Parts: sequence; C-alpha cells; structure tokens
Amino acid sequence: MTAYSSITLAKEIESPENPGGLEKRVALVPADVGKLVQAGLKVYVEHGAGEGVGFSDQEYVQHGAYLEPASQIYKDKELIIKFKGPSMDSILDMAKGSTLFCMAHFHSYPDRAKLLQDQHINVIAMEEINETPKVNTDEAILARVAMAEALKPFFEANTIGGLRVRILGWSERIRGAVRRCGNRNPRSLQVLQTDLSFEAFEAVGDNALYFYDSLTFADDQGVLAKLKAQGTHLFDLREFEQDQGVSAVAQYRKSHPPAEFGLRRIQCLHETGQAGARYGVQLLQENKPDLDLSNAKAVVLGYGNVGQGALHELHSQGIKVVHVLGRAQTAKGRIDFWLNDADIIVNGAEQPSELRGVNFLISDQHLKDLIPDGSVVIDLVGGSPTNRSPVEAVISCSFLTEPAFVQDGVTVSALWGWPMMGMMRETAVRYSGQIVDVLIGPERLADGLGTLSAGVECALVCGPFDTP
Repeated sequence: MTAYSSITLAKEIESPENPGGLEKRVALVPADVGKLVQAGLKVYVEHGAGEGVGFSDQEYVQHGAYLEPASQIYKDKELIIKFKGPSMDSILDMAKGSTLFCMAHFHSYPDRAKLLQDQHINVIAMEEINETPKVNTDEAILARVAMAEALKPFFEANTIGGLRVRILGWSERIRGAVRRCGNRNPRSLQVLQTDLSFEAFEAVGDNALYFYDSLTFADDQGVLAKLKAQGTHLFDLREFEQDQGVSAVAQYRKSHPPAEFGLRRIQCLHETGQAGARYGVQLLQENKPDLDLSNAKAVVLGYGNVGQGALHELHSQGIKVVHVLGRAQTAKGRIDFWLNDADIIVNGAEQPSELRGVNFLISDQHLKDLIPDGSVVIDLVGGSPTNRSPVEAVISCSFLTEPAFVQDGVTVSALWGWPMMGMMRETAVRYSGQIVDVLIGPERLADGLGTLSAGVECALVCGPFDTP
C-alpha cells in the first residue's frame, strides 16, 4: 500500500452522530492544510468546510488547497479526513480501497460499520490512536511520585483503606497526584477550595491526609497549623520538589520505562470534561435556582483526563468540595453513599467492553431512590444501544438537538461533542494540529497503510483493503 498523494477535507453534515448537522467543527484548519501542502500533498477542501468555525474558503486557497463541491469531494480520493463519522450516502461516493480518517465510533453504529466494510473502505478511528510510547512529563511524574511518597506510610501500616485524602486546590501541577491517589483506593478523595475555614474540614486526625502545593496555596487562615495540632497528616508538593524532586523524577524514569501505548493521541478530553461540567452547572442552576452553588454536593466518577477536566471546572466554579470516586468508591453498594443527595454528578469513568450493558455505575434505581429531583447527571462517556454507557438511563448519546432529558425528576445528559459548548473554534484548532502531526509527524500516516506505527495500527478498525 503506497503513500497517499491526495487528501480531501470534508465538511461536517448531518450524520448518525450529528443530527441536524449542528457539529460545525472542521478537522483541518487552513494553516495546517498549508503544512500538508508544503510536505508535498495535494489537499482538496469542500466548499464551506471551515465556515462553521470562522475559516473562509479563501483562507484554504491561500494555503494551497483546491476547493471542490460536495458532489465531488469524496470521489476518487485516497485519504478522506473529516471530524465526525460520515453519512451513509457519503460512503457510497467513496472509492473502494480509499481510507477514511475520522472520529469513527465504529462499534456504536453497526449499520454504518457494515456498509463501510461492504464498500471496502479502510477506516482509521482518530479516537483509537494511542501515543507510542507513552509520554510522561516531568510535572506529571513529580506529582505522581509525591503522592506515592505521601501515601507510603499508610500502605506500610495497611491503613490505606481507611484513609481520607483531601487535596487543597486543583492545578495542572497537582493533577498527577489526583490520578495516583485515585488508583490507590483510599477510603475517600476530595478536592477542596483553598479558602475554606478550618471549621469546614470534617476530616482530621491520624486517618486524614491533606495534600497541597505551597507554590499556589498561601494558607492565609493558618489552617495547616490547626490541622497538624489535631494529628492530621500534611504533605507539601513544593517542599517535596525542592528536597528531592529532581532525583525522584530521574529514579522514576529509570525504574519505569515508557509503556508501549499511552493516552489518546488525538483528543480534547480535558476540555470535554470542562465543557460537560459547565453545562451541568448551568442545568443545575436552572433546576435549583435557590441552591448556593458553592455548597452543592458535587461528585465526579473517574480521575482520568475527562474526569480531571470536570474536576477542574467544578473547582473553578467555586464548589467547596468535589468528591472524586475511583474503583473502590464505585463498587456496587458503596457508590450509593456518594450518590445519595448529590446535586451534580459527572461520569468520566470508562468501563471495559465486557461490562458495557452489564454493569451500571449509576442505575435507574439510583435516579429513582437516591438522587434528588432537580439534580443533574452528566455522562461524558456515552454510548449506544450496542455499546452502553455506565449510566443506565443513557441508551444513546444525546445531541444538541435535544441535549438533556428528565427521568424520575433527575436531569440527564450524555452529549457527544462537548467542546462545542462554547469551545468549538478552539478545539477545532487543537484537533487540527494533532491530526497534522499524526499525518506527517512521528506516525507518518500520510505514508500509507503499509507503514503504520503501532499506535495507529490499533486504530485501523476496518480493513486493510487494497485499491482495486
């Protein structure tokens, strides 16, 4: 299979996951098309492809693209790039053996998947491409090893299961600590506002740990001294960094060679979490106008990129306490405690395929019995009838045409394309840069299917088919 000589950029139109054609983002922005042209590729752009996020046809032409109408854009093209999956009619225009590069969600739309297979269209799912090898920044490693050091005494004493961990403030420097703590299964994990008075801290004593970063936490109210006087454990990320940060990061890299695969290569997962939580807060304020948002009981399931984005947003909205649930807290029976009387719940917890449709973290019974009327459940994982979400009420993703519904008095939303909620152009630019890097950067996807890197090969969900 030879390298691609031509690329086509298609406009987003109505499709199974884009009813009403309300998704307006474009997979490649003009400046990035220019990079492909400079790399020796011929790029065709559909008329109006970028207009939905403010990029004119003329800008694409200025960067070396050739414009084509919708009736021609798919025909006789080798590599077809778009953001969301295609319409069924568009597939019929694609040449056998051509390659479609998009957010495919292949297993969520079986009818479309079958048509793509029948038409012998190679499909590379953007959402399935992984870093290879995994990329770990020094900052992420620092937070991770710092939290590991903070938790070490509790593992040695076999008391981790009863430990209440409180993180003072959220920041990029601390996100790695949240992740490391979450997968170590303490009794509870909360992220708190830094301006809370000592009286607001219900967890004190020998089974409580407060993790903070003195680089950003000034402790104007002197709460740390009061916590220490109560026998509470304290750990300062900044102090750890100054004392042993360089050596700790170096030792981690020495003892932890990069994994073969890392995170999603093309993603705006943090922004997805932010935008989803932001919409959830909007719904909550509409449903409960008398609620003091700072006192809302907020729960986030999961601590990966999506969950961290939701946590970031809820914290920035001023909510005093955000409960972060990991595997221990989401176990059957135990999750009931956290969902009871919750005002806003954001699900960022993914489940393996064998549990989809079998195990529901947030059940219909929870909506009926534990979660109060007017509360909000935001599902950031989503699914379809054949690929169910961990939220039982979510049969299929909701869309901008009807982004939320009410079940047993609880407002539920599972909207795909969250970043378009106020972040459409910004995320289009970010996605575009990542896509171009996969095409002509380390992965060299533009060189064809015969030379796929391991991180891209696992994203080939249909094919490979040769050109007739």
